[in-house]
Amino acid sequence: MVQYIATMSASADPLSATFSALADPTRRAILARLVDGEAPVTELAAPFEMSMPAVSKHLKVLERAGLIERSRHAQWRPCRLAPAPLKEVADWVERYRQLWEERLDRLDDYLSELQLGASTDRGHEDRLERRDGIEEAHDGSRR
Repeated sequence: MVQYIATMSASADPLSATFSALADPTRRAILARLVDGEAPVTELAAPFEMSMPAVSKHLKVLERAGLIERSRHAQWRPCRLAPAPLKEVADWVERYRQLWEERLDRLDDYLSELQLGASTDRGHEDRLERRDGIEEAHDGSRR
């Protein structure tokens, strides 16, 4: 089933395939290990309590999403990180981060204006009340 989902996503939309592959914590842990450099499957499988076929399925999902590359050196098949899909994800996220940062900055400016206006209005009302109190005291009608 994991293989089917990854195949569908990769052919339909590379960004979706990348997000789908990144959705699993085991696959993210494998990528985190590959940041340090290429490694054989046995080394990548060592921290996980799962069978080698299960690890191989995770690696196939990562490979189909373009997140890892495998080479062949005799019997040894090292895996290495392929950064291009991660760059695409980072670019996509950055667009939305900028958009929301701008919107939140505008909201902050608007709320500051409202707060400044409210405090200015409050100060004006306080002055009017004091002035009215003084005038009324001269009338003798209040105090």
